[in-house]
Amino acid sequence: MRKTFNKLDKPLLVLTVICLVFGILMVGSASSLKAYMTFGDSYHYLKRQLLFVFAGLFLSFIVIKTPIKKYNNIIYLGVIGIIAFMAYVLVKGEVSNGIKGWLFIGGFGIQPSEFAKTVNILFLALTFEKVMKNKNASPVELTIPFIIPIIFVLMIYVQKDFGTMLVILGITAMIFFVIPYEKKNRLFIMSLVLGMLIITIPALLLSGKGLTDTQKERFNFKNPCTRYREQTGYQVCNGYIAINTGSLTGSGFGNSKQKYLYLPEAHTDFIYAIIIEETGLISGVLIILAYFLIIWRILLIGRKSYTLQGSIISYGVATYIALHVLINLGGVLGVIPLTGIPLPFYSYGGSFMLNLLICLGLVQRVCIENKIFEQKHIVR
Repeated sequence: MRKTFNKLDKPLLVLTVICLVFGILMVGSASSLKAYMTFGDSYHYLKRQLLFVFAGLFLSFIVIKTPIKKYNNIIYLGVIGIIAFMAYVLVKGEVSNGIKGWLFIGGFGIQPSEFAKTVNILFLALTFEKVMKNKNASPVELTIPFIIPIIFVLMIYVQKDFGTMLVILGITAMIFFVIPYEKKNRLFIMSLVLGMLIITIPALLLSGKGLTDTQKERFNFKNPCTRYREQTGYQVCNGYIAINTGSLTGSGFGNSKQKYLYLPEAHTDFIYAIIIEETGLISGVLIILAYFLIIWRILLIGRKSYTLQGSIISYGVATYIALHVLINLGGVLGVIPLTGIPLPFYSYGGSFMLNLLICLGLVQRVCIENKIFEQKHIVR
């Protein structure tokens, strides 16, 4: 255990712990009134978030201790499992916030599409580690692995979870540019994949699988406070009020006024606004700085990786976190439409927290294997 700990990336570990602790505190504060009014227990969401974090840390520990090569034997089962679960929720799943992508078991909501992000990263990393070793691989062989993320994207599109769909598309695009293709192969694959999406998505639109009226309304996101009484402006405008109230130093921990049901999603989508209201703009800036440092450390681990799979895992996870931050904050600040994408470390949620910590565990495993390789190389 001590040898493993010594090989971890310490700055990434410290930043992860700090963000998790602060995030747990803010979920407890932001959700207290809603938890009391809904469940009669002000700490309901806080207790559940603690459970999610500890479960995620446990899974992350297992991932850190498991060599990446061992996933070669189970990644295809993971792909089949995710596709099966996403197919099941399309038929039997429940709708939450306009998205038909949830399973509720024992009072806990599970979103299979969230785990598709990690399975996508691992599948492409392990597959291209093998494929790129074949110098005579044809353009078709180099294209086939992208069928899996396309399946994920199309299934999530039908669920109407466009935020998650954008994240998986972004992760896949980043991985595509990380892979050391020859120029002619890169152009061929890009044209083929784009062609498949261009043909398929309009077909889904024509079949009635397009945007709902509520989702179309979200594109009317500019000047939200002029539409305060409308759904498209109410939440974002109250988020502005929370940020403005917080000023530089905040109104004090637990003293948010907007969490008194002015912001219906105070502990999830809009927790950043509550954080600034209670702890100030300085904290908001420090959070963004922490994200920059976390993403930089992950990219650094990917750059130092001696294997293509290590680079793909690291760059994929960095993209995953970056897209969640950009899409969430963009929606909260009224720069882009709201999509319901959670803010890493801070938003309440089980599936996302578990998946985030698993991804960070994978990055730490890449770091460990980098150092093991270096030690063997030095000994030789």
